[in-house]
Amino acid sequence: MFHGKIPSTLSSCKQLRELSLSSNYFSGTIPKEIGNLTKLTRLNLRQNKLQGKIPHEIGNLRKLEWLMLSHNKLVGVVPAPIFNLSTLISLQIHNNSLSGSLPSSADVPLPNLEELFLWGNNFSGTIPSFIFNASRLYTLELEMNSFIGFIPNTFDNLRNLKFLNLGDNYLTSLTPELSFLSSLSNCKYLKSFRVSNNPLDGILPRAVGNLSQFLEVFSMFNCNISGGIPEEISNLTNLIAIYLGGNKLNGSIPITLDKLQKLQLLSFRDNKLEGSIPEILCRLIALFQLDLHDNKLSGSIPECFGNCTTLRKLYLSSNELVSIPSTLWNLKDILNLDLSSNVFTGPLPLGIENLKVLVEIDLSMNNFSAVIPTTIGGLKDLQYLSLAYNRLQGSIPNSIGDLISLKSLDLSNNNLSSVIPVSLEKLSDLKDLNLSFNELEGEIPRGGPFQYFSAESFKGNKLLCGAPNLQVPPCRTRIHHTSRKNDLLLGIVLPLSTIFMIVLIVLILGYRKRGKQIPNDANMPPVATWRRFSYLELFRATDGFSENNLIGRGGFGSVYRARIHDGIEVAVKVFNLQYVGALKSFDVECDMMKSIRHRNLIKIITSCSNEDFKALVLEYMPHGSLEECLYSSNHILDISQRLNIMIDVASALEYLHFGYAAPVIHCDLKPSNVLLDNNMVAHLSDFGMAKLLLGEDQFLTQTQTLATIGYMAPEYGREGRVSTNGDIYNFGIMIMETFTAKKPTDEIFNGEMTLRRWVNDLLSISVMEVVDANLLSWKDKHFMTKEQCMSFVFNLAMECTVESPIRESTQRKLLQDSQKLETRCLKMLRR
Repeated sequence: MFHGKIPSTLSSCKQLRELSLSSNYFSGTIPKEIGNLTKLTRLNLRQNKLQGKIPHEIGNLRKLEWLMLSHNKLVGVVPAPIFNLSTLISLQIHNNSLSGSLPSSADVPLPNLEELFLWGNNFSGTIPSFIFNASRLYTLELEMNSFIGFIPNTFDNLRNLKFLNLGDNYLTSLTPELSFLSSLSNCKYLKSFRVSNNPLDGILPRAVGNLSQFLEVFSMFNCNISGGIPEEISNLTNLIAIYLGGNKLNGSIPITLDKLQKLQLLSFRDNKLEGSIPEILCRLIALFQLDLHDNKLSGSIPECFGNCTTLRKLYLSSNELVSIPSTLWNLKDILNLDLSSNVFTGPLPLGIENLKVLVEIDLSMNNFSAVIPTTIGGLKDLQYLSLAYNRLQGSIPNSIGDLISLKSLDLSNNNLSSVIPVSLEKLSDLKDLNLSFNELEGEIPRGGPFQYFSAESFKGNKLLCGAPNLQVPPCRTRIHHTSRKNDLLLGIVLPLSTIFMIVLIVLILGYRKRGKQIPNDANMPPVATWRRFSYLELFRATDGFSENNLIGRGGFGSVYRARIHDGIEVAVKVFNLQYVGALKSFDVECDMMKSIRHRNLIKIITSCSNEDFKALVLEYMPHGSLEECLYSSNHILDISQRLNIMIDVASALEYLHFGYAAPVIHCDLKPSNVLLDNNMVAHLSDFGMAKLLLGEDQFLTQTQTLATIGYMAPEYGREGRVSTNGDIYNFGIMIMETFTAKKPTDEIFNGEMTLRRWVNDLLSISVMEVVDANLLSWKDKHFMTKEQCMSFVFNLAMECTVESPIRESTQRKLLQDSQKLETRCLKMLRR
């Protein structure tokens, strides 16, 4: 990575034809001297920190074909001479802070232009008319600007156009019939059409069916369109996604939509559609998400929905639906189900228990009655449950305390009675609780998440008691009736229990002392069968520790590939004893690795030690480290491989923290310490900084060794505090790096901007903003599934990296959730 300013002395390279300085940290302005490189055909300065204006001298580059200045901080107007470069093939100036209007003349000579990326600026005025003379244009991206006026009816000349995005502007239609659609019918190769978030104010014409047969994405969300949905839209048989929500569409859902056999996402939300939900939607064999929220649909949910095995998200809320078929509960792989604000009646369906992977269910604002079925406690992945504003009776089932993933629970405005189950204290992830306006009684639990809830969670229950801050009466105690029992407890039971506890503690400590020398992996061969190597053998096997056999260097030495005389390949980790701490690191790693055994931990074969030489002989990992694979140009890890690696790391961590006699803290989790064998199975390595927690200590302070900056938990960096919390934090950061391909030590993360904050800020916009571009593409037929998986994975990473201490039970749950969640994603991807 390069820093500083782009040197103006580059202008002396008169013969230079291509200049690419992209993806660095160049700052300052673009030197105007670049305009002297008159033989330049490609100028690529994208993804830097360049500021100021685009120099008009770039207009002197009469042979320029590619101009890429995107993802910087450029301001001002685009110099007019740039639009006179008739050789331009690609103009990429998106995601800056450029402003002003663009040349409106149709005489701008850009006959070779194929790509025009202007999105993410503040351009104003009308869409430039010169664009429609660029007959070779196949990508036109103008979204997220301030363009105004009509969308022209002059697309006829753009016969090569494939990608058109005019969204998030202030554009309107020349006629109520959206006549620009008719001119787009000549763009026979169009694959993606997006005009969402523009005030078009028209009706969707039948001419929509004349658009390109290659069209995959049709997006006119929030465009103030009225009228019916023309049946002709079903002519576009290659459509993958339709976004028509946020409009004023009326009439019924076309019964011809079953022609769209590749459709994965259908959104008609926030319209005025009427009639029943047509059964033909069940024939959409690839449908992943169906969103009909906030319309006027009536009748029953079709029984055939139970056969829609690809469906993962179903939103039917805010309609006038009256009946749920029992077959709906056959959707065992559905993740999000919203049936709120309809007129469903009767008891809650017992079939809910079949939806084992359900993440969110909202049945609020209906007329459900009777009791909450206890079987609902089997939904272990459920995070959001709302049954509010119904007529439910009886008590809150104890089994709700088994919903270990629950984050939000709303049971308000029902007729629920009895006490609040103490089992809810187990819900360590519960952040939002609303039990208000029921008939609950007794003491409000105090443990677990209840210590964080306010009076708003319990108001309207007149018989509840508890702490004063909850604005309920204090609970009465029964001192007089229990005084004799208390005397008995204090005089007899308490001394006996104290003796029992002392004996138990002695036994546990003795067991732990013995347990430290007992391997936990039955598949690991006994120590006696391992090979032993002399210094001379290792010297010869590595060709005298030759640079040609060097695999990598670490903080305390180097690792070499070695081939023993009988053909065995091993890795030899040689400690440089001149480094302070190297000898201690060797001792720690030997001590740790002789005791811990697991399939996802690096296996130590033996050690070689004398006064002048310390080395470990390890199992050789042919595919190197996760870090090498993430940033390799030769091989790109796909989603499935990265998921599998994270499952392996989580399994190793769970063993270290909970599967051994005393918790082992790795202290330096990062991709370079995750090694991959022949089958791409991950093995956690480098235990030179590992710590063993003894007794009841939950943390210890260690200032001699520090983990890698950027990966370490905040309390480690501030206080030198070592705990299992730190490993969980490291694991979350590693997940982020694995799926963004951005190192937390990258210089774009400085000051308050960290990898975690960057992911958190952009994740609220879109997963596409943070995920490694190699993993997710709109063109992928499995895009919806992969996007959902990545959303789950990043949310898990955010949970791992909360800065407040995480309880031990929550740590284990996070690691187990990681393995279950990522395994589930793998199953979804294989379908």
